[in-house]
Amino acid sequence: MPPLYPPTPERSAELRRRFAEEARSERPDLSTLCLLVGAEADGALDEAGMDFAQVTLDELAGQLPYRPGGPRAWAVALRELLGERYGFRGCAADYQRLESSLLHEVLRRRRGLPILLSVVWLEVARRAGAPVYGVALPGHFVVGFGPADDQVLADPFDGGRVLTGGDADLLVAGATGAPLQPSMLTPADPLEVVLRILNNVRAWAAARPERTDVALWALELSLALPSHPARLRFERAQLLVQRGDFVAGAVELEEYAELICEVDEGAAERVRGEARAARAMLN
Repeated sequence: MPPLYPPTPERSAELRRRFAEEARSERPDLSTLCLLVGAEADGALDEAGMDFAQVTLDELAGQLPYRPGGPRAWAVALRELLGERYGFRGCAADYQRLESSLLHEVLRRRRGLPILLSVVWLEVARRAGAPVYGVALPGHFVVGFGPADDQVLADPFDGGRVLTGGDADLLVAGATGAPLQPSMLTPADPLEVVLRILNNVRAWAAARPERTDVALWALELSLALPSHPARLRFERAQLLVQRGDFVAGAVELEEYAELICEVDEGAAERVRGEARAARAMLN
């Protein structure tokens, strides 16, 4: 496919306003937030395209059997529909594509990163009334069905394969070298999912120094979330300097230094040094 191009500045400002508003709503809608991320990445995604993606999720949900049974029956029904009938799954090459982090492209290509495929599973299952939630295992996102004492996990990246008792342990051990902890199996809320998606976008951009534009919008959307790591402000300041906006970057570095000075004066002074170096680049 041709390279993605960004939206106009006016469109971008509107998308970011809507993203912040949705993220701060009483019940943030995961699919809406993901599509707003997609529209920030892809200027070709207009309102009709976003509506079409939502309708696609609705139509897929309508093809699930009515109340198939308990958690395992739901997991199997999703696997049969999305993984087997429609061929949604992932492969290693998907990690090299920005489209793999964009919901509208994942729906079109039926390929994506584990977390975006999980979003498809979550949104289709939720619309059908399934007891479903995301599970943010370290290094690999999956979906869960049912309560903790009867939990069933499925791996959308593997076509929705229903995981056996030891499968989750192997996934975590493969990603971290550490054993699975019960706390890793708790449901992830929509904003946690979106922040992790944006982290993936930033990681994609970090491997491509020519795509600081992508890194910047991913950072700015992350900062629009009600809760985010304070260090993202430092990363944005550094990115502004990298992009040649030395004054704005220096100002933000100085603001970050003030934020952390009471807990780590040494780190704050190092950040102030970066701010001075950024201002010196103007000479």
